[in-house]
Amino acid sequence: MLTSKQRAYLTGLANTLEPVIQIGKNGVGPETVEAAEEAFNTRELLKGSVLKTVEEDPRTCAAMLAERCRAELVRVIGRKFILYRPFKKDPVIVLPVRKGV
Repeated sequence: MLTSKQRAYLTGLANTLEPVIQIGKNGVGPETVEAAEEAFNTRELLKGSVLKTVEEDPRTCAAMLAERCRAELVRVIGRKFILYRPFKKDPVIVLPVRKGV
């Protein structure tokens, strides 16, 4: 679970990223999950978009993809979303520390 400070930090890092995942009219299918998994092999922070042809709510689609990829949904703005999954070994992105931990 991310704190609001961590979410803000990750959102700032994602500002310069281009979307690498697109959820199309088929929704969050196995192909989309596989593409996201491949992207997470080389990066920890991922930006995606939901096409206008999708009938489902973009927040629902992004949450479903995050759950299937075992990633954290950082933010959904309009039809764009940000997912975060740290590398198991040697994470590159260092999040601000929670107070009281």
